[in-house]
Amino acid sequence: MSERNRLRSLLTLVWLNGLVPIRDQPLYILNLLASPLSFLFFIAIVSRGALIAYGITGGMILTMLSVGTGLQSDLTHYRIDLKFQDTVVASPVEAPVYVGGMALSEFVYSFPGLAVFVFLFVLARFANLYTLAVLAGVLVLVWAFASALAFTLATYFRDVRETFLFSPLISLALTVLPPVYYPISALPSWAQFAAKFSPTTYAASLVQGAVGLAPLSELGAAIDWGVLVGFTAVLFLIAALKARWKEP
Repeated sequence: MSERNRLRSLLTLVWLNGLVPIRDQPLYILNLLASPLSFLFFIAIVSRGALIAYGITGGMILTMLSVGTGLQSDLTHYRIDLKFQDTVVASPVEAPVYVGGMALSEFVYSFPGLAVFVFLFVLARFANLYTLAVLAGVLVLVWAFASALAFTLATYFRDVRETFLFSPLISLALTVLPPVYYPISALPSWAQFAAKFSPTTYAASLVQGAVGLAPLSELGAAIDWGVLVGFTAVLFLIAALKARWKEP
């Protein structure tokens, strides 16, 4: 398969699964924003605005993590209900092109919602070259590991309804319990230790440190980047070795 055909296949998937749904039903964007904006609203009310900055930074991480949960449902639907993955397997399109196109389509689909939080980020006067660079790097890695996790899980589900069970659990494990919407110092020591097993803890630490919400040394930032990249690499490796591209 030529590079031109790979690019065409990837862009076709972005159009099919990313742009067409927004064009046909814009309310999908509100659905994507529902959870992060709800957290932001309650944080603003309960803290009387004192912790709203955590709500803004956490909302962007949750929005990008929603890419993974959305991809999980779409891939399962395409594989089981539409038998689309079987068609792709029989075509010249390779698995990385298919997964990359679907993951990129979810990123495009989430972009309007992410833009709302970027606007709030700028409005809060957090935006400069350094913070935007850190934010971009963190969000790309969150998108990458969420997509890898979603693809792996989606190849094992036997019914689309199973995604409705796992998606809330993933959100709970990666964005509610870890210190994404609050400083890690608010947790007791045992909970801080448990939070270290979530990649979103390191993503939130980097963004919070960049905007000055939580102190972060150069060594601490290097460790956070290393762990976040390591988590992403491990999930990609698991996807490459354990995901079932073809039906057994």
